[in-house]
Amino acid sequence: MELMFDNANIETIKEFAQIYPYVGVTSNPTIIKKEGKIDFFEHFRKIREIIGKERSLHIQVVSTTAEEIIKEAELITEKIDKDVYVKIPVTEEGLKAIKNLKARGFKITATAIYTKMQGLVAIAAGADYIAPYFNRIQSRGSDASATVECFKQNIDSFGKKTKILAASFHHGGQVIKALQAGAHAVTLQPELLRETICVTPRNYIEDAVDTFAKDWQESQGSKNILDCE
Repeated sequence: MELMFDNANIETIKEFAQIYPYVGVTSNPTIIKKEGKIDFFEHFRKIREIIGKERSLHIQVVSTTAEEIIKEAELITEKIDKDVYVKIPVTEEGLKAIKNLKARGFKITATAIYTKMQGLVAIAAGADYIAPYFNRIQSRGSDASATVECFKQNIDSFGKKTKILAASFHHGGQVIKALQAGAHAVTLQPELLRETICVTPRNYIEDAVDTFAKDWQESQGSKNILDCE
């Protein structure tokens, strides 16, 4: 599993980067809106400094025509670095841009995927990642797990290199379902990640930790392992 943070807050990324084994950071215009008015390129250069070159950075375009999408992709990679994954919604214009950019060696994350056909054509177009919106697919009455399974089967059957980056989660259970269905990666808000690990089963975890502490004290006294030298 590849874990990514769907977040553009510098302090949040710094905090969670110290805890979780993440491999990248994703963003979109809605996430950027939460940061208020920012110096766009400088902000993402700072994020790149935090996460390093060994992790992936995914930045979404905002234009809707192929010509403008291509120009934005060129500018993003020029101002930040050539290793940025350009996120492009899978529309007809988006697909046109994806084909052009992939032919020129750009890294692409095809996003805003709601249907099986969207994902399949993005795979065929050579996208490095495809990002199905798991909760939104489910909310529209479709089977999100079956959608992910369809993409995984296509990738495996035809030897494609595309990875499934499941996104848009409402709760932790959906994250697990996406991974069980075959997603290679998930991107989620760090707060949801924390909630999934630390809040839902919190009483059980605290009970276990308290029991461990009690048992240690009963057998070893008040000293800890550092005092055992």
